[in-house]
Amino acid sequence: MNIILFGFLASLGAGLCTAVGAIPVFFINKLEKQWYSSMLGFAAGVMLAATSFSLLVPALEAGTVLEVVIGFVLGVVFLEVADKLIPHQHFFKGKEGGSSKLRKIALFIMAITIHNFPEGLSVGVGFGLGDVGKALALAIGIGIQNIPEGAAVALPLRGEGYSKGYCFWMAALTGLVEPIGGLLGVLLVVSLAQILPGALAFAAGCMLYVISGEIIPESHEGGNGKLATIWLIAGFIIMMSLDNLLG
Repeated sequence: MNIILFGFLASLGAGLCTAVGAIPVFFINKLEKQWYSSMLGFAAGVMLAATSFSLLVPALEAGTVLEVVIGFVLGVVFLEVADKLIPHQHFFKGKEGGSSKLRKIALFIMAITIHNFPEGLSVGVGFGLGDVGKALALAIGIGIQNIPEGAAVALPLRGEGYSKGYCFWMAALTGLVEPIGGLLGVLLVVSLAQILPGALAFAAGCMLYVISGEIIPESHEGGNGKLATIWLIAGFIIMMSLDNLLG
């Protein structure tokens, strides 16, 4: 029960970091594209290192290569299907997914929700490992990358003309899907220990899909690819160090 509680609380804390990142919306009204690209690049770097060192390496240590490959592919397929069926909106890339009459703001929140669910899932599955240090490093890393992500949600919404309070709460709410994913992940792994390697790989597949298919392309919009890459490397180094120090 302690592991389940820790997994839920850690994913909740990571999710609430989006609210921390949204605080600047009360002081500034616009996010320049280079800052948006930098923050997304940083988030991609943290998530990439978390996928590699906190999910795939433990998955390979706990199971066979075949189990990891199957779990990884299932994670990718799951996100691909969700991306195709759930209508959502990106500020740079525009509308994706199925047809919908929802307003642009609702579609944008859908996009962030699709991104955040696998992050929470990965934290929950990480705690299912039983290695609290490594799981805590993963939760801290996801929380760190959620701070710039919160700003990257709230400030563009402010630029669209929404009130400061509305922008803040929308950014905060997008992070609340993470404890749902976290609770689901830790419950599955604790209840069915034999699926641990596949669950870790599944979370890794979801994360890599989001990184490569969504975050990196968005960070390179506006000709800021090199800047985004520099910040990606910084995020990768920070998450790699956290995993080594705490895991």
